[in-house]
Amino acid sequence: MTGTRQARPEAAARATLDKAAHENFPVAPFFLPRAWRDDLMAVYGYARLVDDIGDGDLAPGGADARHLGVEAASAEDRLAVLDAFEADLRRVFDGTPRHPLLLALQPTVRRRSLTPEPFLGLIAANRQDQLVRRYKTYDDLLAYCELSANPVGRLVLQITGTASPERVRRSDAVCTALQVVEHLQDVAEDLGRDRVYLPAEDMQRFHVTEADLAAGTGAASVRALVAYEAERAGRLLNEGTPLVGSVHGRLRLLLAGFVAGGRAALTAIAAAGHDVLPGPPKPTKANLLREVGAVLRRARREG
Repeated sequence: MTGTRQARPEAAARATLDKAAHENFPVAPFFLPRAWRDDLMAVYGYARLVDDIGDGDLAPGGADARHLGVEAASAEDRLAVLDAFEADLRRVFDGTPRHPLLLALQPTVRRRSLTPEPFLGLIAANRQDQLVRRYKTYDDLLAYCELSANPVGRLVLQITGTASPERVRRSDAVCTALQVVEHLQDVAEDLGRDRVYLPAEDMQRFHVTEADLAAGTGAASVRALVAYEAERAGRLLNEGTPLVGSVHGRLRLLLAGFVAGGRAALTAIAAAGHDVLPGPPKPTKANLLREVGAVLRRARREG
């Protein structure tokens, strides 16, 4: 830890970090070196917090807004809170941040020589969520994922000292796929937030309306659309999977977990008949482990 202990998060910050247990993929598993685990959890805390701001899911009580210096009257204004969050992020690089999760991030940034750009990308994605609630084309959705998902994979590579142009390209494919899969799992929840991440051109092609998405169960047209988008996500995962074989040791196992999490989620979606409207299809632990084994076997063949 280079002689610096990370700040102990207070209750609201701990609640944010606890959400790691509910992700489709392992965030900072036990088998990694302690320094990597600490740094990955610091980055996760940042990413989860900025998403919670953008989704209006901050812990009750207003502690996060107070840490960021946002007045109570503006605490419900997500753009105002995101602006304050960006200002506090910049203090990570040139001062002392106020929020406990950003204070915990500062040693990671210094130790790994991280730059502001990936962190700013995540803020930009959440700003976009406040302004753009529908995506016309698949390419538009991919451009959003470039902000909302890909920076996280790039940070993982930087933390582990393994970034290269080819690995970044493969990582981007995996991260975009994971984001698309999450959108497929959360179609009903996102619609409840007045957001639709299914491209409008694809909805039109499959004759799916937003009223169809609001139903309690998916009609055949909805399930066909979800299957189509799931196939696209699967191709992206295939494109990114060689990333796993390009690294070694415990990092290989970590990245296999990321890819396997996406594959297991796709399997769960398929097992539900691609009907995601009753609730997010979740992978079983047994299936996740099987997928990890399959990804590692492929990595050994390709490595």
